[in-house]
Amino acid sequence: MTRRVVFMGTPEFAVPSLQALIDAPDFKVVGVVTQPDRPAGRGKLLQQSPVKQLALQHGIEVFQPEKLRGTEVMAKLRSWYPHLHVVAAYGQILKQAVLDLPEFGSINVHASLLPRWRGAAPIQAAILAGDAVTGITIMQMDAGLDTGPMLSQAQVEILPYDTGETLHNKLAAVGGPLLVNTLRGFLSHDILPLQQEDGLSTYAPRINKEDGKINWADSAIAIDRRVRAFNPWPGTFTTLNGQTLKLHLGVPLSGNPHQLKAGQISIHDSDAPLVIGTGEGRYAPSRLQLEGRKAMGVLDFLNGVPDMDGVILE
Repeated sequence: MTRRVVFMGTPEFAVPSLQALIDAPDFKVVGVVTQPDRPAGRGKLLQQSPVKQLALQHGIEVFQPEKLRGTEVMAKLRSWYPHLHVVAAYGQILKQAVLDLPEFGSINVHASLLPRWRGAAPIQAAILAGDAVTGITIMQMDAGLDTGPMLSQAQVEILPYDTGETLHNKLAAVGGPLLVNTLRGFLSHDILPLQQEDGLSTYAPRINKEDGKINWADSAIAIDRRVRAFNPWPGTFTTLNGQTLKLHLGVPLSGNPHQLKAGQISIHDSDAPLVIGTGEGRYAPSRLQLEGRKAMGVLDFLNGVPDMDGVILE
């Protein structure tokens, strides 16, 4: 029997999950709900979400309400006669009436090993915390924030050089196949829901741009995690002589042989062309971007910004 699915998602993370459902012969995506087109880029032109683009390529009807509530919205969802809702990074909290509408409820693709990192930014939270592994959880949705029963999980290793972007891409790729296989097991009753242990839960709050400001009193390891976690968004930054300096990549170094103060720059370190003192150890940026300029490697940066030695970043 072919099951009718309404898919709810918006960004790139959700695309592999939608594609997996489209490719599965035992599921039919009868409708896609995604966020309204938003202005983007320098021209502020309206841009379709990645999920909408994929849906239109396959001739799937797309619905883009500002809020997923109200009589008209519920009537639209009912008109698709879904067996299931599948949700992947949709971008809104769903009311219980929406979750309960399909015969088999609503299933979520979440980018962590629940109950660790419930919330809006689990990928960044895992890197910030120095976790060695994270993963994908397929779960039943309830009224809480990522608190519903779990159906399956798949682990993904976090490598020392993983960024928010690279880890996002690995998790998204795992999510699609895991979703389809889990749905089949769930519908055949071969997979039974498992309640989360609330006492083990941690929370990953929504990130804003100010979270990217570097505190040089932190350890070099903590700073490196922040730079990687927030690459590409919201990015990490500091202040150099009154100008914003973005740090895109780098490595932490142990020790502080030159007794650098927190935030102090040295260009005479044998371990790297440019190092910065921290609360513990040193941080060696490898790709930087000064306000009004393009991102560049550290050697090009030093050629363009002289007299850096001893300067203290704020």
